[in-house]
Amino acid sequence: MPEDNIEHINFEELNQNALSAPLVRHIYTADPSAHYFNGKIYIYPSHDVDAGEAFDDLGSHFAMEDYHVISMDSIDSEAVDNGIALHIDDVQWAKQQMWAPDANEKNGKFYLFFPAKDYDGIFRIGVAVSDSPIGPFKAQLNPIKESFSIDPAVFKDEDGSYYMYFGGLWGGQLQRWRSGVFNADQPESPTAFIPDDKDPALLPFVAKMSDDLLEFDEKPKEIQILDENGALLLSGDNERRFFEAAWLHKHNGNYYFSYSTGDTHFICYAIGDNPYGPFTYKGRILNPVVGWTSHHSICQIEGKTYLFYHDSSLSKGVTHLRCIKKAEINYREDGSIITLDPYQ
Repeated sequence: MPEDNIEHINFEELNQNALSAPLVRHIYTADPSAHYFNGKIYIYPSHDVDAGEAFDDLGSHFAMEDYHVISMDSIDSEAVDNGIALHIDDVQWAKQQMWAPDANEKNGKFYLFFPAKDYDGIFRIGVAVSDSPIGPFKAQLNPIKESFSIDPAVFKDEDGSYYMYFGGLWGGQLQRWRSGVFNADQPESPTAFIPDDKDPALLPFVAKMSDDLLEFDEKPKEIQILDENGALLLSGDNERRFFEAAWLHKHNGNYYFSYSTGDTHFICYAIGDNPYGPFTYKGRILNPVVGWTSHHSICQIEGKTYLFYHDSSLSKGVTHLRCIKKAEINYREDGSIITLDPYQ
């Protein structure tokens, strides 16, 4: 449900038929990264604010400046806002736009991974550390070396290895890194440097993390997303190709790489047999929500799998003022995921 259809939506009826109610209502939240730590659910979302920035396809109106951690005792309990966990004023290298974060845990320490624009206007990915899953978090003095673009998601595999997945088109600047260095050429257009429709689509990246989770342990590698014939998805295949919101989870020994298609508003998934891929496209997890963006996480809680996502229903369609939600995911016997409709 892209924003150009907002004026035709009956929000009272839509909310009555919604798959989920907003988890919190006193602030606007988006891009929920959910984790199950020590028997409790912790959600690391973006904190949407109306900063008065002009709307554009580079996402200038997404001017978030801090992070709150939302916690839940169980999947059906009240969601609690634990206050500011990290503010951009406390990140030495970051100037603006604290976009979608993620978190993870190792040896009793908690790590918040987040993108922000540095003082050159380039998105980098930073790390902040805390003794508590709710923070406050203390940011490292510099971003991760060789980090770029947006939407970090850190997956812990069963062997104790951690991997970061990241990347995002348009405002996320991924298209400006095609040569391996940032292309600062004008015009400042969201579609500048995007491949032609018949060329392979731009790909997200993965890098194994160092033992202390503060740096990459290797040079980031592209993640291949293949069609049913084993060919790379094409740039013009915008109902299936990667746009942003990388996430990885594991089910029955298989690795599920999921992501947003951005301008077509689907959450899709592809399956592989190792953390680096390649991953073969299998289908959709979530159909379009109200608002332009779609961004999610997938968390296994007490034997069930849950999708955490957002829409703009709380703000009645204002695309940069969103609310986080949840829904259970179900699998077929062959491992495929049953597509969810956000409004029944």
